[in-house]
Amino acid sequence: MTQKFDPVTLEILWRRLISIVDEADSAVARTAFSSLLRDAHDYTCMFTDRRGRELAQGTFATPGQSGAMALGIKKLVNKLPPDSHKPGDIYITNDPWALAGHLNDVCVISPIFYKGELAAFTACVFHHSDIGGRVASDNHDVFEDGLFIPLVKLYDGGELNSAVLEMIRWNVRTPDEVVGDIRSQIAANHVCAEKICQMLEEYNLDGLDALADEIIGRTEKSMREAISKVPDGIYRAEGIIEQMEGKDDIKIKVAVEVKGSDIEVDMEGSSPQVDWGGNVVYNFTYAYVFMAMKSMFDPYIPNNDGCAQPIKLKAPEGSVVNCRFPAAVAARMQIGHFVTEIIYRAMADALPDKVIAGSGGTPATMNVFYGRRQNGQPWHCVIIRGGGMGASSKSDGKYVYIFPANGANTPVEIFESDTPLIVEKRELLPDSGGPGKMKGGLGRRAIFRVPDDEYAPIPPVNLGIQSGRFKYPPEGLFGGKPGARARFLVNGKPGNPYGLTQLQPGDVVIMDAAGGGGYGDPLERDPERVLADVINGYVTIEKARSEYGVVIDEASMKVDYPATQELRGNMPPSD
Repeated sequence: MTQKFDPVTLEILWRRLISIVDEADSAVARTAFSSLLRDAHDYTCMFTDRRGRELAQGTFATPGQSGAMALGIKKLVNKLPPDSHKPGDIYITNDPWALAGHLNDVCVISPIFYKGELAAFTACVFHHSDIGGRVASDNHDVFEDGLFIPLVKLYDGGELNSAVLEMIRWNVRTPDEVVGDIRSQIAANHVCAEKICQMLEEYNLDGLDALADEIIGRTEKSMREAISKVPDGIYRAEGIIEQMEGKDDIKIKVAVEVKGSDIEVDMEGSSPQVDWGGNVVYNFTYAYVFMAMKSMFDPYIPNNDGCAQPIKLKAPEGSVVNCRFPAAVAARMQIGHFVTEIIYRAMADALPDKVIAGSGGTPATMNVFYGRRQNGQPWHCVIIRGGGMGASSKSDGKYVYIFPANGANTPVEIFESDTPLIVEKRELLPDSGGPGKMKGGLGRRAIFRVPDDEYAPIPPVNLGIQSGRFKYPPEGLFGGKPGARARFLVNGKPGNPYGLTQLQPGDVVIMDAAGGGGYGDPLERDPERVLADVINGYVTIEKARSEYGVVIDEASMKVDYPATQELRGNMPPSD
Protein backbone atom coordinates (compact mmCIF):
# COMPACT_ATOMS: atom_id res chain seq x y z
CA MET A 1 0.00 0.00 0.00
CA THR A 2 1.29 3.46 -0.88
CA GLN A 3 2.31 5.45 2.17
CA LYS A 4 0.12 8.51 2.92
CA PHE A 5 1.24 11.75 4.54
CA ASP A 6 -0.90 14.14 6.55
CA PRO A 7 -0.54 17.81 5.53
CA VAL A 8 1.60 18.81 8.53
CA THR A 9 4.05 15.95 8.09
CA LEU A 10 4.20 16.57 4.36
CA GLU A 11 5.09 20.24 4.87
CA ILE A 12 7.75 19.34 7.45
CA LEU A 13 9.32 16.80 5.09
CA TRP A 14 9.19 19.22 2.15
CA ARG A 15 10.94 21.93 4.18
CA ARG A 16 13.46 19.34 5.32
CA LEU A 17 14.28 18.48 1.71
CA ILE A 18 14.84 22.15 0.85
CA SER A 19 17.06 22.64 3.91
CA ILE A 20 19.14 19.63 2.86
CA VAL A 21 19.80 21.07 -0.60
CA ASP A 22 20.51 24.49 0.90
CA GLU A 23 23.03 22.91 3.28
CA ALA A 24 24.78 21.34 0.28
CA ASP A 25 24.64 24.78 -1.36
CA SER A 26 26.33 26.31 1.71
CA ALA A 27 29.05 23.67 1.52
CA VAL A 28 29.88 24.97 -1.96
CA ALA A 29 30.12 28.55 -0.73
CA ARG A 30 32.60 27.42 1.94
CA THR A 31 34.76 25.16 -0.21
CA ALA A 32 34.71 26.40 -3.83
CA PHE A 33 37.93 27.88 -5.21
CA SER A 34 36.55 30.18 -7.92
CA SER A 35 35.01 33.55 -7.06
CA LEU A 36 32.46 32.90 -9.82
CA LEU A 37 31.07 30.23 -7.51
CA ARG A 38 31.78 31.62 -4.03
CA ASP A 39 30.63 35.16 -4.72
CA ALA A 40 28.59 35.18 -7.95
CA HIS A 41 26.81 31.91 -7.03
CA ASP A 42 26.86 30.51 -10.56
CA TYR A 43 25.99 26.95 -9.54
CA THR A 44 22.99 24.79 -8.70
CA CYS A 45 22.48 21.89 -6.31
CA MET A 46 19.49 19.55 -6.58
CA PHE A 47 18.38 15.98 -6.11
CA THR A 48 15.91 13.65 -7.77
CA ASP A 49 14.06 10.51 -6.85
CA ARG A 50 15.46 7.20 -8.06
CA ARG A 51 13.60 7.60 -11.36
CA GLY A 52 15.39 10.88 -12.04
CA ARG A 53 12.42 13.16 -11.38
CA GLU A 54 13.51 16.45 -9.84
CA LEU A 55 12.40 16.58 -6.21
CA ALA A 56 14.14 19.67 -4.77
CA GLN A 57 16.65 22.33 -5.73
CA GLY A 58 18.57 24.98 -3.83
CA THR A 59 16.76 28.19 -2.91
CA PHE A 60 19.27 30.25 -4.90
CA ALA A 61 19.41 27.93 -7.90
CA THR A 62 20.18 29.41 -11.32
CA PRO A 63 17.18 28.86 -13.64
CA GLY A 64 19.25 28.05 -16.73
CA GLN A 65 21.05 25.30 -14.86
CA SER A 66 18.22 23.93 -12.72
CA GLY A 67 15.67 23.85 -15.52
CA ALA A 68 18.10 22.16 -17.89
CA MET A 69 19.22 19.71 -15.19
CA ALA A 70 15.64 18.71 -14.48
CA LEU A 71 15.37 17.45 -18.06
CA GLY A 72 18.93 16.25 -18.47
CA ILE A 73 19.52 14.27 -15.30
CA LYS A 74 16.31 12.33 -15.82
CA LYS A 75 17.64 11.19 -19.21
CA LEU A 76 21.17 10.55 -17.98
CA VAL A 77 20.27 8.38 -14.98
CA ASN A 78 17.76 6.38 -17.00
CA LYS A 79 20.33 5.88 -19.75
CA LEU A 80 22.05 3.34 -17.51
CA PRO A 81 20.40 0.18 -16.05
CA PRO A 82 19.31 0.77 -12.42
CA ASP A 83 21.40 -2.16 -11.22
CA SER A 84 24.55 -0.64 -12.74
CA HIS A 85 24.79 1.96 -9.94
CA LYS A 86 26.50 1.14 -6.67
CA PRO A 87 27.46 3.01 -3.49
CA GLY A 88 30.47 5.25 -4.02
CA ASP A 89 29.82 5.89 -7.72
CA ILE A 90 30.18 9.48 -8.92
CA TYR A 91 29.60 10.53 -12.54
CA ILE A 92 30.87 13.66 -14.28
CA THR A 93 29.94 15.30 -17.58
CA ASN A 94 29.68 18.68 -19.24
CA ASP A 95 27.89 17.54 -22.41
CA PRO A 96 26.01 20.73 -23.45
CA TRP A 97 23.24 18.79 -25.21
CA ALA A 98 22.69 16.51 -22.21
CA LEU A 99 22.62 19.25 -19.58
CA ALA A 100 22.96 23.00 -19.22
CA GLY A 101 24.03 24.11 -22.67
CA HIS A 102 27.75 24.90 -22.64
CA LEU A 103 31.00 23.21 -21.66
CA ASN A 104 31.73 25.41 -18.65
CA ASP A 105 28.73 23.93 -16.81
CA VAL A 106 30.22 20.75 -15.37
CA CYS A 107 27.84 18.37 -13.61
CA VAL A 108 28.73 15.84 -10.91
CA ILE A 109 26.03 13.20 -10.23
CA SER A 110 25.93 10.73 -7.34
CA PRO A 111 23.47 7.90 -6.68
CA ILE A 112 22.18 7.80 -3.09
CA PHE A 113 21.73 4.40 -1.45
CA TYR A 114 19.72 3.70 1.70
CA LYS A 115 19.63 0.27 3.34
CA GLY A 116 21.38 -1.13 0.30
CA GLU A 117 18.79 0.14 -2.19
CA LEU A 118 18.98 2.99 -4.69
CA ALA A 119 16.89 5.81 -3.20
CA ALA A 120 17.73 8.98 -5.13
CA PHE A 121 20.31 10.92 -7.11
CA THR A 122 22.00 14.14 -6.14
CA ALA A 123 23.68 16.47 -8.61
CA CYS A 124 25.60 19.70 -8.61
CA VAL A 125 26.33 21.86 -11.66
CA PHE A 126 29.12 24.45 -11.45
CA HIS A 127 29.89 27.07 -14.03
CA HIS A 128 33.64 26.49 -14.05
CA SER A 129 35.49 29.69 -14.85
CA ASP A 130 37.91 27.77 -17.06
CA ILE A 131 37.29 24.76 -19.29
CA GLY A 132 40.07 25.48 -21.79
CA GLY A 133 39.34 26.34 -25.38
CA ARG A 134 39.23 29.71 -27.09
CA VAL A 135 37.49 32.12 -24.77
CA ALA A 136 35.36 34.20 -27.13
CA SER A 137 31.76 34.43 -28.33
CA ASP A 138 32.76 34.12 -31.99
CA ASN A 139 33.87 30.48 -31.82
CA HIS A 140 32.70 28.47 -34.83
CA ASP A 141 32.08 25.08 -33.22
CA VAL A 142 32.02 23.36 -29.84
CA PHE A 143 35.59 22.10 -30.31
CA GLU A 144 36.81 25.68 -29.98
CA ASP A 145 34.73 26.10 -26.83
CA GLY A 146 36.92 23.83 -24.68
CA LEU A 147 37.16 20.35 -23.17
CA PHE A 148 34.15 18.08 -23.80
CA ILE A 149 33.63 15.50 -21.02
CA PRO A 150 31.13 12.72 -21.89
CA LEU A 151 29.28 10.96 -19.07
CA VAL A 152 32.02 8.99 -17.28
CA LYS A 153 32.61 7.66 -13.79
CA LEU A 154 34.86 9.90 -11.75
CA TYR A 155 34.61 7.46 -8.85
CA ASP A 156 33.78 3.78 -9.31
CA GLY A 157 32.56 2.25 -6.07
CA GLY A 158 34.54 4.83 -4.12
CA GLU A 159 37.74 4.44 -6.19
CA LEU A 160 38.95 7.60 -7.94
CA ASN A 161 39.48 7.40 -11.68
CA SER A 162 42.60 9.56 -11.60
CA ALA A 163 42.93 9.49 -15.39
CA VAL A 164 39.78 11.65 -15.69
CA LEU A 165 41.17 14.29 -13.35
CA GLU A 166 44.52 14.26 -15.17
CA MET A 167 42.78 14.73 -18.50
CA ILE A 168 40.94 17.75 -17.10
CA ARG A 169 44.10 19.18 -15.51
CA TRP A 170 46.00 19.19 -18.78
CA ASN A 171 43.25 20.95 -20.71
CA VAL A 172 42.62 24.01 -18.52
CA ARG A 173 44.67 27.10 -17.70
CA THR A 174 44.21 27.03 -13.91
CA PRO A 175 44.12 23.32 -13.02
CA ASP A 176 44.33 23.69 -9.23
CA GLU A 177 41.25 25.92 -9.21
CA VAL A 178 39.25 23.68 -11.57
CA VAL A 179 40.07 20.45 -9.73
CA GLY A 180 39.43 22.17 -6.41
CA ASP A 181 35.98 23.18 -7.63
CA ILE A 182 35.24 19.63 -8.77
CA ARG A 183 36.10 18.43 -5.27
CA SER A 184 33.73 21.07 -3.90
CA GLN A 185 30.98 19.56 -6.08
CA ILE A 186 31.74 16.11 -4.68
CA ALA A 187 31.55 17.53 -1.15
CA ALA A 188 28.14 19.08 -1.87
CA ASN A 189 26.84 15.73 -3.13
CA HIS A 190 28.18 13.98 -0.01
CA VAL A 191 26.33 16.46 2.22
CA CYS A 192 23.11 15.92 0.30
CA ALA A 193 23.37 12.13 0.39
CA GLU A 194 24.21 11.98 4.09
CA LYS A 195 21.36 14.28 5.13
CA ILE A 196 18.76 12.49 3.00
CA CYS A 197 19.68 9.16 4.58
CA GLN A 198 19.43 10.75 8.03
CA MET A 199 15.94 12.04 7.19
CA LEU A 200 14.78 8.64 5.95
CA GLU A 201 16.00 6.99 9.14
CA GLU A 202 14.56 9.66 11.42
CA TYR A 203 11.08 9.37 9.88
CA ASN A 204 11.24 5.58 9.47
CA LEU A 205 10.87 5.75 5.68
CA ASP A 206 12.03 2.91 3.45
CA GLY A 207 12.72 5.28 0.55
CA LEU A 208 11.63 8.47 -1.17
CA ASP A 209 9.20 7.05 -3.73
CA ALA A 210 5.96 7.68 -1.83
CA LEU A 211 7.06 11.14 -0.67
CA ALA A 212 8.18 12.05 -4.19
CA ASP A 213 4.83 10.95 -5.66
CA GLU A 214 2.95 13.04 -3.11
CA ILE A 215 5.03 16.21 -3.52
CA ILE A 216 5.23 16.04 -7.32
CA GLY A 217 1.54 15.19 -7.69
CA ARG A 218 0.40 18.06 -5.46
CA THR A 219 2.71 20.49 -7.23
CA GLU A 220 1.41 19.50 -10.65
CA LYS A 221 -2.18 19.94 -9.45
CA SER A 222 -1.42 23.43 -8.11
CA MET A 223 0.35 24.47 -11.32
CA ARG A 224 -2.51 23.24 -13.46
CA GLU A 225 -5.04 25.14 -11.36
CA ALA A 226 -3.08 28.35 -11.94
CA ILE A 227 -2.82 27.78 -15.70
CA SER A 228 -6.53 26.96 -16.07
CA LYS A 229 -7.43 30.50 -14.92
CA VAL A 230 -5.98 31.94 -18.15
CA PRO A 231 -8.36 32.04 -21.15
CA ASP A 232 -7.65 29.40 -23.76
CA GLY A 233 -5.97 30.70 -26.88
CA ILE A 234 -2.68 31.18 -28.71
CA TYR A 235 -0.57 34.11 -27.59
CA ARG A 236 2.20 35.21 -29.94
CA ALA A 237 5.29 37.42 -29.86
CA GLU A 238 8.67 37.69 -31.49
CA GLY A 239 11.93 39.33 -30.59
CA ILE A 240 14.96 40.53 -32.50
CA ILE A 241 18.38 39.84 -31.02
CA GLU A 242 21.50 41.53 -32.35
CA GLN A 243 24.42 39.63 -33.79
CA MET A 244 27.96 40.75 -34.41
CA GLU A 245 28.52 43.43 -37.03
CA GLY A 246 27.92 42.26 -40.58
CA LYS A 247 25.53 39.44 -39.57
CA ASP A 248 21.76 39.40 -39.87
CA ASP A 249 19.78 39.86 -36.68
CA ILE A 250 18.35 36.79 -34.98
CA LYS A 251 14.60 36.30 -34.77
CA ILE A 252 12.96 34.40 -31.92
CA LYS A 253 9.26 33.58 -32.39
CA VAL A 254 6.96 32.12 -29.77
CA ALA A 255 3.37 30.92 -29.92
CA VAL A 256 2.08 30.08 -26.45
CA GLU A 257 -1.02 27.88 -26.63
CA VAL A 258 -3.06 27.66 -23.44
CA LYS A 259 -5.52 24.78 -23.54
CA GLY A 260 -7.22 24.04 -20.26
CA SER A 261 -4.44 23.31 -17.78
CA ASP A 262 -1.82 22.58 -20.45
CA ILE A 263 0.62 24.91 -22.18
CA GLU A 264 2.58 24.31 -25.36
CA VAL A 265 5.21 26.78 -26.49
CA ASP A 266 6.01 26.53 -30.20
CA MET A 267 9.13 28.33 -31.45
CA GLU A 268 8.66 27.51 -35.12
CA GLY A 269 9.96 30.36 -37.29
CA SER A 270 12.94 31.17 -35.09
CA SER A 271 16.24 31.74 -36.91
CA PRO A 272 18.51 28.85 -37.92
CA GLN A 273 21.54 28.13 -35.74
CA VAL A 274 24.44 30.52 -36.22
CA ASP A 275 28.17 30.17 -36.82
CA TRP A 276 29.16 31.65 -33.44
CA GLY A 277 28.66 30.68 -29.82
CA GLY A 278 25.17 32.07 -29.22
CA ASN A 279 23.44 28.80 -30.15
CA VAL A 280 21.08 27.35 -27.56
CA VAL A 281 20.45 23.66 -26.89
CA TYR A 282 16.91 22.39 -26.28
CA ASN A 283 17.40 21.94 -22.51
CA PHE A 284 18.55 25.53 -22.00
CA THR A 285 15.70 26.92 -24.08
CA TYR A 286 13.24 24.84 -22.07
CA ALA A 287 14.79 26.11 -18.84
CA TYR A 288 13.89 29.71 -19.66
CA VAL A 289 10.49 28.76 -21.06
CA PHE A 290 9.86 27.09 -17.71
CA MET A 291 11.26 30.12 -15.85
CA ALA A 292 8.74 32.37 -17.58
CA MET A 293 5.78 30.08 -16.93
CA LYS A 294 6.64 29.32 -13.32
CA SER A 295 7.18 33.00 -12.45
CA MET A 296 3.90 34.05 -14.09
CA PHE A 297 1.53 31.32 -12.97
CA ASP A 298 2.65 30.35 -9.46
CA PRO A 299 6.10 31.48 -8.30
CA TYR A 300 5.60 30.20 -4.75
CA ILE A 301 4.81 26.53 -5.30
CA PRO A 302 7.74 24.09 -4.94
CA ASN A 303 10.19 23.70 -7.78
CA ASN A 304 10.10 20.06 -8.81
CA ASP A 305 9.10 17.79 -11.65
CA GLY A 306 5.42 18.49 -11.06
CA CYS A 307 5.75 22.14 -12.12
CA ALA A 308 7.04 21.10 -15.52
CA GLN A 309 4.42 18.48 -16.35
CA PRO A 310 1.86 20.90 -17.86
CA ILE A 311 4.48 22.71 -19.97
CA LYS A 312 5.63 21.39 -23.35
CA LEU A 313 8.10 22.92 -25.80
CA LYS A 314 8.40 22.55 -29.57
CA ALA A 315 11.65 23.97 -30.93
CA PRO A 316 12.71 23.08 -34.47
CA GLU A 317 15.95 21.10 -34.60
CA GLY A 318 18.72 23.05 -36.26
CA SER A 319 17.32 26.37 -35.10
CA VAL A 320 19.12 28.80 -32.83
CA VAL A 321 16.91 27.58 -29.94
CA ASN A 322 17.58 23.87 -30.58
CA CYS A 323 20.97 23.65 -32.23
CA ARG A 324 22.64 20.54 -33.56
CA PHE A 325 26.05 19.20 -32.53
CA PRO A 326 28.78 20.44 -33.05
CA ALA A 327 27.50 24.03 -32.95
CA ALA A 328 29.43 26.51 -30.81
CA VAL A 329 27.45 27.11 -27.61
CA ALA A 330 29.83 28.88 -25.21
CA ALA A 331 27.79 32.13 -25.31
CA ARG A 332 24.35 30.51 -25.29
CA MET A 333 23.07 32.97 -22.70
CA GLN A 334 23.38 35.83 -25.22
CA ILE A 335 20.31 34.38 -26.95
CA GLY A 336 18.84 31.96 -24.41
CA HIS A 337 18.24 34.59 -21.72
CA PHE A 338 15.84 36.41 -24.08
CA VAL A 339 13.37 33.50 -24.19
CA THR A 340 11.75 34.48 -20.89
CA GLU A 341 11.36 38.10 -21.97
CA ILE A 342 9.75 37.21 -25.29
CA ILE A 343 7.27 34.89 -23.57
CA TYR A 344 6.39 37.71 -21.16
CA ARG A 345 5.72 39.88 -24.20
CA ALA A 346 3.42 37.22 -25.65
CA MET A 347 1.46 36.90 -22.41
CA ALA A 348 1.41 40.60 -21.49
CA ASP A 349 -2.16 41.31 -22.59
CA ALA A 350 -3.49 38.19 -20.84
CA LEU A 351 -1.43 38.63 -17.67
CA PRO A 352 -0.46 42.32 -17.46
CA ASP A 353 0.26 42.17 -13.72
CA LYS A 354 2.44 39.06 -13.99
CA VAL A 355 5.08 40.25 -16.47
CA ILE A 356 7.88 42.81 -16.54
CA ALA A 357 9.40 44.97 -19.26
CA GLY A 358 12.74 44.16 -20.90
CA SER A 359 15.75 44.00 -18.58
CA GLY A 360 19.29 45.29 -19.02
CA GLY A 361 20.52 42.15 -17.27
CA THR A 362 19.05 40.12 -20.15
CA PRO A 363 21.45 38.75 -21.11
CA ALA A 364 23.76 38.89 -18.13
CA THR A 365 27.16 40.34 -18.93
CA MET A 366 30.02 37.91 -18.42
CA ASN A 367 33.62 39.08 -18.64
CA VAL A 368 36.38 36.45 -18.87
CA PHE A 369 39.84 37.85 -18.08
CA TYR A 370 43.00 35.76 -18.25
CA GLY A 371 46.74 36.12 -18.69
CA ARG A 372 50.01 35.75 -16.79
CA ARG A 373 51.41 37.60 -13.83
CA GLN A 374 54.92 39.02 -13.73
CA ASN A 375 56.25 35.77 -12.25
CA GLY A 376 54.75 33.82 -15.17
CA GLN A 377 51.90 32.29 -13.14
CA PRO A 378 48.61 32.04 -15.04
CA TRP A 379 45.56 33.85 -13.70
CA HIS A 380 41.97 33.54 -14.80
CA CYS A 381 38.85 35.29 -13.56
CA VAL A 382 35.20 35.40 -14.61
CA ILE A 383 32.81 38.06 -13.39
CA ILE A 384 29.11 38.43 -14.16
CA ARG A 385 27.17 41.69 -13.97
CA GLY A 386 23.57 42.75 -14.24
CA GLY A 387 21.80 45.77 -15.64
CA GLY A 388 18.56 47.54 -14.83
CA MET A 389 15.64 45.20 -14.34
CA GLY A 390 12.44 45.84 -16.25
CA ALA A 391 9.60 47.57 -14.42
CA SER A 392 6.30 45.86 -13.58
CA SER A 393 2.76 47.15 -13.09
CA LYS A 394 3.42 47.54 -9.38
CA SER A 395 7.07 48.52 -8.95
CA ASP A 396 10.11 50.13 -10.50
CA GLY A 397 12.80 47.84 -11.86
CA LYS A 398 15.60 46.77 -9.54
CA TYR A 399 19.01 48.31 -10.13
CA VAL A 400 21.99 46.28 -11.37
CA TYR A 401 20.09 43.02 -11.42
CA ILE A 402 20.90 39.78 -13.25
CA PHE A 403 17.61 38.58 -14.69
CA PRO A 404 16.43 35.97 -15.52
CA ALA A 405 19.66 34.19 -14.63
CA ASN A 406 19.53 34.86 -10.86
CA GLY A 407 23.28 35.35 -10.36
CA ALA A 408 25.11 37.83 -8.14
CA ASN A 409 27.41 40.69 -9.07
CA THR A 410 31.06 40.02 -8.24
CA PRO A 411 32.41 42.41 -5.56
CA VAL A 412 35.22 44.78 -6.59
CA GLU A 413 37.44 43.57 -3.74
CA ILE A 414 37.22 39.96 -4.93
CA PHE A 415 37.94 40.89 -8.54
CA GLU A 416 41.02 42.91 -7.59
CA SER A 417 42.32 40.13 -5.34
CA ASP A 418 41.89 37.50 -8.08
CA THR A 419 43.49 39.55 -10.87
CA PRO A 420 46.27 42.11 -11.39
CA LEU A 421 43.67 44.56 -12.76
CA ILE A 422 42.27 47.68 -11.10
CA VAL A 423 38.64 48.77 -10.93
CA GLU A 424 38.72 52.55 -11.28
CA LYS A 425 34.99 53.15 -10.99
CA ARG A 426 31.67 51.43 -10.56
CA GLU A 427 28.56 53.59 -10.58
CA LEU A 428 24.89 53.76 -11.48
CA LEU A 429 24.04 55.56 -14.73
CA PRO A 430 21.47 58.35 -14.33
CA ASP A 431 18.64 58.41 -16.88
CA SER A 432 19.45 54.85 -18.01
CA GLY A 433 16.19 53.38 -16.67
CA GLY A 434 13.36 53.45 -19.20
CA PRO A 435 10.76 56.13 -18.35
CA GLY A 436 7.34 54.87 -17.37
CA LYS A 437 4.62 55.06 -14.77
CA MET A 438 6.95 52.54 -13.20
CA LYS A 439 10.57 53.30 -14.08
CA GLY A 440 13.04 50.75 -15.42
CA GLY A 441 16.04 49.93 -13.23
CA LEU A 442 19.28 51.82 -13.78
CA GLY A 443 22.23 50.34 -15.63
CA ARG A 444 25.77 50.47 -14.28
CA ARG A 445 29.18 51.60 -15.45
CA ALA A 446 32.32 49.66 -14.59
CA ILE A 447 35.79 50.91 -15.55
CA PHE A 448 38.76 48.50 -15.51
CA ARG A 449 42.41 49.46 -15.98
CA VAL A 450 45.43 47.30 -16.79
CA PRO A 451 48.24 48.69 -14.61
CA ASP A 452 51.38 49.89 -16.38
CA ASP A 453 53.63 50.13 -13.33
CA GLU A 454 55.63 47.52 -11.44
CA TYR A 455 52.39 45.54 -10.92
CA ALA A 456 51.65 45.25 -14.63
CA PRO A 457 50.88 41.71 -15.84
CA ILE A 458 52.72 40.15 -18.76
CA PRO A 459 50.91 41.38 -21.89
CA PRO A 460 48.50 40.67 -23.35
CA VAL A 461 45.56 40.55 -20.95
CA ASN A 462 42.86 38.58 -22.74
CA LEU A 463 39.22 39.62 -22.41
CA GLY A 464 36.29 37.60 -23.70
CA ILE A 465 32.80 39.08 -23.38
CA GLN A 466 29.35 37.57 -23.38
CA SER A 467 26.76 40.34 -23.36
CA GLY A 468 24.18 42.14 -25.46
CA ARG A 469 21.91 45.18 -25.79
CA PHE A 470 24.57 47.19 -27.66
CA LYS A 471 22.24 47.73 -30.62
CA TYR A 472 18.70 47.21 -29.35
CA PRO A 473 17.75 48.56 -25.89
CA PRO A 474 15.43 46.76 -23.45
CA GLU A 475 11.85 47.46 -24.51
CA GLY A 476 9.13 48.99 -22.34
CA LEU A 477 5.58 47.72 -21.90
CA PHE A 478 2.19 49.43 -22.11
CA GLY A 479 3.59 52.84 -23.05
CA GLY A 480 6.81 52.50 -21.04
CA LYS A 481 9.94 53.57 -22.89
CA PRO A 482 13.16 51.63 -23.54
CA GLY A 483 16.11 51.63 -21.20
CA ALA A 484 19.55 52.86 -22.25
CA ARG A 485 21.72 50.62 -24.43
CA ALA A 486 24.91 48.88 -23.29
CA ARG A 487 28.39 50.08 -24.31
CA PHE A 488 31.86 48.52 -24.50
CA LEU A 489 34.76 50.93 -24.94
CA VAL A 490 38.50 50.30 -25.04
CA ASN A 491 40.51 53.47 -24.51
CA GLY A 492 37.42 55.49 -25.36
CA LYS A 493 36.67 53.71 -28.66
CA PRO A 494 34.00 51.05 -29.33
CA GLY A 495 35.37 47.56 -28.87
CA ASN A 496 34.28 44.23 -30.34
CA PRO A 497 32.07 42.53 -27.74
CA TYR A 498 32.02 39.25 -29.69
CA GLY A 499 35.68 38.53 -30.36
CA LEU A 500 38.66 38.11 -28.06
CA THR A 501 40.08 41.49 -27.01
CA GLN A 502 43.76 41.68 -26.12
CA LEU A 503 44.65 44.48 -23.72
CA GLN A 504 48.02 46.06 -23.05
CA PRO A 505 49.39 47.78 -19.90
CA GLY A 506 47.69 51.15 -19.49
CA ASP A 507 44.53 50.19 -21.41
CA VAL A 508 41.19 51.23 -19.92
CA VAL A 509 37.92 49.35 -20.49
CA ILE A 510 34.47 50.87 -19.93
CA MET A 511 31.50 48.51 -19.67
CA ASP A 512 28.07 50.14 -19.46
CA ALA A 513 25.23 47.75 -18.64
CA ALA A 514 21.83 48.54 -20.15
CA GLY A 515 18.94 50.02 -18.17
CA GLY A 516 15.57 48.31 -17.81
CA GLY A 517 12.45 49.16 -19.79
CA GLY A 518 9.66 51.21 -18.25
CA TYR A 519 6.07 50.09 -17.65
CA GLY A 520 3.12 52.38 -18.39
CA ASP A 521 2.89 55.97 -19.60
CA PRO A 522 5.61 58.15 -18.01
CA LEU A 523 3.11 61.02 -17.76
CA GLU A 524 1.17 58.95 -15.20
CA ARG A 525 4.11 58.72 -12.80
CA ASP A 526 3.56 60.44 -9.48
CA PRO A 527 5.48 63.76 -9.63
CA GLU A 528 6.76 63.22 -6.08
CA ARG A 529 8.36 59.94 -7.18
CA VAL A 530 10.00 61.77 -10.06
CA LEU A 531 11.29 64.38 -7.60
CA ALA A 532 12.69 61.64 -5.36
CA ASP A 533 14.48 60.13 -8.37
CA VAL A 534 16.04 63.52 -9.16
CA ILE A 535 17.14 64.08 -5.54
CA ASN A 536 18.70 60.60 -5.45
CA GLY A 537 20.56 61.18 -8.71
CA TYR A 538 18.64 58.53 -10.67
CA VAL A 539 16.97 60.99 -13.08
CA THR A 540 18.23 64.39 -14.18
CA ILE A 541 16.08 67.53 -13.97
CA GLU A 542 16.15 67.74 -17.78
CA LYS A 543 14.79 64.20 -18.21
CA ALA A 544 12.21 64.76 -15.47
CA ARG A 545 10.84 67.52 -17.66
CA SER A 546 11.21 66.00 -21.13
CA GLU A 547 10.21 62.40 -20.31
CA TYR A 548 7.89 62.70 -17.31
CA GLY A 549 6.50 66.20 -17.85
CA VAL A 550 7.50 67.15 -14.30
CA VAL A 551 8.86 70.67 -13.70
CA ILE A 552 11.21 70.90 -10.72
CA ASP A 553 12.37 74.22 -9.29
CA GLU A 554 16.15 73.91 -8.95
CA ALA A 555 16.40 76.46 -6.14
CA SER A 556 13.88 74.82 -3.82
CA MET A 557 14.07 71.29 -5.28
CA LYS A 558 10.30 71.05 -5.21
CA VAL A 559 7.76 70.18 -7.89
CA ASP A 560 6.17 73.18 -9.60
CA TYR A 561 2.67 71.68 -9.85
CA PRO A 562 0.98 74.38 -12.00
CA ALA A 563 3.82 74.23 -14.54
CA THR A 564 3.79 70.42 -14.42
CA GLN A 565 0.05 70.27 -15.06
CA GLU A 566 0.38 72.63 -18.01
CA LEU A 567 3.35 70.78 -19.47
CA ARG A 568 1.73 67.37 -19.17
CA GLY A 569 -1.42 68.70 -20.76
CA ASN A 570 0.55 69.66 -23.86
CA MET A 571 2.52 66.37 -24.13
CA PRO A 572 1.12 63.45 -26.15
CA PRO A 573 0.51 60.23 -24.21
CA SER A 574 3.05 57.45 -24.72
CA ASP A 575 2.01 54.72 -27.16
